[in-house]
Amino acid sequence: MKILLVNWRDMENPEAGGAEVHLQEIFSRIAGKGHQVTLVAHHFDNMPREQDMDGIRVLRTGRKFDFNYRARPFCRHLAAREDFDVVIEDLNKLPFFLSSAVKQPVCVILHHFFGDSIWRETNPLFASYVGLGEFIVKRTYKALPFCVVSRSTADELIAAGFDANHIEIIHNAVDETIYTPSEAVSKVRGRIIYLGRVKKYKGIDMILQALVDIRKTIPEAHLVIVGWGDDRARLESITSRLGLTDAVRFSGMVSTEQKVQELREAEVMVTPSPKEGWGVTTIEANACGTPVVASRVPGLRDAVRDGETGLLFTYGDIPMIVDHVRRVLTDAPLRERLTRNALVWASRFRWDVSAEDTIKWLEGVIAEGPHR
Repeated sequence: MKILLVNWRDMENPEAGGAEVHLQEIFSRIAGKGHQVTLVAHHFDNMPREQDMDGIRVLRTGRKFDFNYRARPFCRHLAAREDFDVVIEDLNKLPFFLSSAVKQPVCVILHHFFGDSIWRETNPLFASYVGLGEFIVKRTYKALPFCVVSRSTADELIAAGFDANHIEIIHNAVDETIYTPSEAVSKVRGRIIYLGRVKKYKGIDMILQALVDIRKTIPEAHLVIVGWGDDRARLESITSRLGLTDAVRFSGMVSTEQKVQELREAEVMVTPSPKEGWGVTTIEANACGTPVVASRVPGLRDAVRDGETGLLFTYGDIPMIVDHVRRVLTDAPLRERLTRNALVWASRFRWDVSAEDTIKWLEGVIAEGPHR
């Protein structure tokens, strides 16, 4: 197949997150099987306009705040010049309406709609803009084939009137050769980890508030925040105000090797997001032998099995976060049981399998022909 893939960011982008990991892991494997994959993403400072990335040809156009305007004409001209078999729109924040711009079959990859969570992240003007885009998608994309990463996202589409027969569920996964436990690495007593984008809507400040109470009974409890984002300065200010400067470490962006090391050393990971497509970081933590405490919201309730691989709390319930983290840190039999189950659960999700499933889905999309 000759595949054109469109996403806001590529893996080299400093704001790359779970969606970009998903695309890179799956489509680099698809490219490795002999298929031609071209990714169109927005340009950013000091990067070439064209680059090979693990077999994927990456083309960059536009910038962060105008990519949704630049992508459509760019892809229309590109698709007219090159004989692509299928065009994939990775739907992330704003739509590109590519099915009306190209002659090839168009399909959609969706992690989740932002919904109300976008209002926690950005200003009212941009939040309204994203909300309008998602509203239009729900009205105009119903004829297109969708691939989603969780049952929760599939249910959200079905509730919006999408045909269940046009929705394929292919889960996120982990690289089992990288994300593994290690007998050579000891757990650090009281170590709590957050892994992901450092963005306001992710709710990291709730972990900081919970940590104050956790340390009243577990003085050695401390938090490592791994990831990059524009909310760091605000979180550092909160950390200082709460008197947690010596109990919180901001690691920023780290190498894959360092990330795995951090996951192996932590006794528990906390993910307090209001919504996720799936929560690939929770499976990465599980694969390294670390249970997860997460909010009971779409995506995370699919990725974390409550009472088996981790514990779920009501979103925004800080006392419940405190209770769950304390239990994992202090109850060794519970922590060991969650860890054993987490390793078994994570072993079910392999990028090789997800890539093969994606190939079969795309072959079906191509066979059906264009939907408009």
